Amino acid sequence: MSEQPLLKVTIDNITIEVPAGTTILNAARKIGGEVAPPAMCYYSKLQGSGGKCRTCLVEVSKGSEKDPRPMPKLVASCRTTVMDGMEVKNITSPKVLDARAGVVEFLLINHPLDCPICDQAGECHLQDLSYEHGSEGTRFEFQKRVFKKHDLGPYIQLHMTRCILCYRCVFTADQLTNKREHGVLDRGDHAEIATFIEKNLDNDFIGNVIDVCPVGALTDKTFRFKNRVWFLKPMNAHRDCPNCSGKVTLWNRGDEVFRVTARKDEWGEVENTEDGKTAWICNTCRFDKKKTSDWVIEGPREINRHSVISQGHYAGKIGTTQPKETFTAVHDGRQPKLLMDIHSVSEVNRPNIELSLINGPAHSADFNKKND
Repeated sequence: MSEQPLLKVTIDNITIEVPAGTTILNAARKIGGEVAPPAMCYYSKLQGSGGKCRTCLVEVSKGSEKDPRPMPKLVASCRTTVMDGMEVKNITSPKVLDARAGVVEFLLINHPLDCPICDQAGECHLQDLSYEHGSEGTRFEFQKRVFKKHDLGPYIQLHMTRCILCYRCVFTADQLTNKREHGVLDRGDHAEIATFIEKNLDNDFIGNVIDVCPVGALTDKTFRFKNRVWFLKPMNAHRDCPNCSGKVTLWNRGDEVFRVTARKDEWGEVENTEDGKTAWICNTCRFDKKKTSDWVIEGPREINRHSVISQGHYAGKIGTTQPKETFTAVHDGRQPKLLMDIHSVSEVNRPNIELSLINGPAHSADFNKKND
């Protein structure tokens, strides 16, 4: 049996070889960093996901070696497969950045500004997206949409006003449970996630809709308003569970377990187990096992030092790690400049005067006079 052919694709001037059938988004994730487009609806573990939020739009400046013509419009990288010789622009394209800013503005039109009280704050993908691509104000002058509250049972809280209709929870319930009791009702501006005739979500794996939700639309009632994620320490733990993988992240404060979640990778998706299966967890592990004695603690979970979860924590104690790379390695071989000769750049100071050595405040005589 012949091996699967590898195709060369260049994304933001970085070339990588990937198997045929790989999407542009997954190819960019193999490169990592800012090269990977953001994704609010795509979830690699859920079949059929993607193509709805439009945050992963990219510009294909070269279709392939056989047909080098660029694609006329921006394409969704989560649904577009690579071709040999394809060249893609993500953060290097002004069109993409402008389109992404517009998509973020649309996502925030009806989204409430309740981050200070939202349990998703600190690990919300929409927060990260709006920080990187959003604007400081809004042009929306009308009343935001509101929805009737739906009771989804004792474990899951639905805030439909925060929902961006990514459909992740619908796919999760469809593919993990044997009976899906919720979905998208109505159309257009009235579309909402809701249950049919007010049924509760009581399947043993339905708690995973909390982990896949990129915003604070579906939250854990057992953790609601109890603490902030950056005050908790994430610990890897496991137990022998007959229903699921049993591999989780415990969010502790002291010896108290505030919540239990599945382990997630750098893209915010549930990790795979050693045998390649997705490490979904059951409701028993998530909601009922809230004591450290219920678990075998493996150790602190490594958290990206740029995450707000790692802020204010010392390395090695609650999951954060010290940066191993040097300043020179991060800045392409350049040495750090601790002191800068400001007047050689701005030509504001008089060359023979160093402002830091002046006793007292600087005066007009210490600066060059403006040429009329």
